[in-house]
Amino acid sequence: MDWIPELAEPYLRGYRPVRQGTGALRGYWFFVSYSKAVRRAGSPSGRGAKAKDQRGFFAGYLVKPDGFQYLTPVAPECLIFVFVRPVGNRAHRRWVAAPESPLRWTFNYIRYLTHRPPRFEFYERELAAMVRHTPLLSWSPAKRRHLSRNFFVETLAWLVRSGIVRKLSSQSRRGVRE
Repeated sequence: MDWIPELAEPYLRGYRPVRQGTGALRGYWFFVSYSKAVRRAGSPSGRGAKAKDQRGFFAGYLVKPDGFQYLTPVAPECLIFVFVRPVGNRAHRRWVAAPESPLRWTFNYIRYLTHRPPRFEFYERELAAMVRHTPLLSWSPAKRRHLSRNFFVETLAWLVRSGIVRKLSSQSRRGVRE
């Protein structure tokens, strides 16, 4: 998985990668780079500190459904998702849950333009607010790395094209208060 940050760098320039090697997810969190919460918390989970205003992307694999049953996954799966946490706080409501939120608008835009599976999904009350995922079991083991890379590139390109990559980081740099 060490290739994921290098592959994502042109798409997520300005985001800070943090490896996730335990639990249900394997891959990298990509945080808005200046985020004080990430530096203070010291981990993607934010344990041990009051993590606030954490937002960004996760790119990697779902190896077991723990905590992600709402996706009805067939693990293992490739997935990329946009997150704002903690779920339910003011920032999350503004970015995700509000009727005219940036993520809801982006989801509707991408969903309209993408006609073949796997399509993006939207969950206003979950960590993976806007997600695209696909099971690995339908791919031959010899081609999984290659097809995973293709999946990640295609998904990241949609996220950049939609403008959400820029919106998440530029709103943060301007110091928008949540």
